[in-house]
Amino acid sequence: MYAHRAGGLDSSFEHPDTSSSSSTRAGGLDVFLALEQIGGRRSFARDEAIYAESDPSDCWYRVLSGTVRICKLLADGRRHIAEFCFAGDCFGLPTSGIRVASAEAVGDVTVTRYPQRAADRLIDENPLLVRRLYDRTLRELTHAHTRMLVLGRMTASERVASFLLEISERQDAPRVLDLAMSRSDVADYLGLTIETVCRVLSGFRRDRIIAIPTAHRIEFHHRDALEALCET
Repeated sequence: MYAHRAGGLDSSFEHPDTSSSSSTRAGGLDVFLALEQIGGRRSFARDEAIYAESDPSDCWYRVLSGTVRICKLLADGRRHIAEFCFAGDCFGLPTSGIRVASAEAVGDVTVTRYPQRAADRLIDENPLLVRRLYDRTLRELTHAHTRMLVLGRMTASERVASFLLEISERQDAPRVLDLAMSRSDVADYLGLTIETVCRVLSGFRRDRIIAIPTAHRIEFHHRDALEALCET
């Protein structure tokens, strides 16, 4: 178990050199270069908590490498995974005083942590940051709406097919997909059992739609078949 909470001020996060004030202006530079000046980096091992449910919500994060899962333990003991975050994705944006879900490293992960007050000051000075963050938030809301339709309307096979296509698009991996998450993670994300996820994947492999050379690698042989399945 990890020895600290990432929600508060934490000396274990490495802070970049902030001596160059010119890079704190977003004009002409990557929108997150300015934020890097106030952020602190840290790496997490597989299954390590980045923050826990009910931790103070006074900062947010950006994934630099690896995969993060946002999850919540339900009253009956089941785990619900609300989202997977990949390199470039932001998560943990404060919406209330405490965290309503936890964030965990799926595998080895490196993130940047942004203290909310410092980020707010920087955003106030940079309208471009506001626009870019707004665009990201809008994309996330659109994704969340689409996923609600997936869980509410699709069969198990359609859910798994949709998941593979979604992750493939987000990782820009049209032919070979490396999945950091376990079958249990996929099941808790799609609202299925592990057995059902394994059965559907085995069916896709049997039908030569995909190949599964390793537990964490998917090769698309007939991507169009998955797309057609999602359109039914």
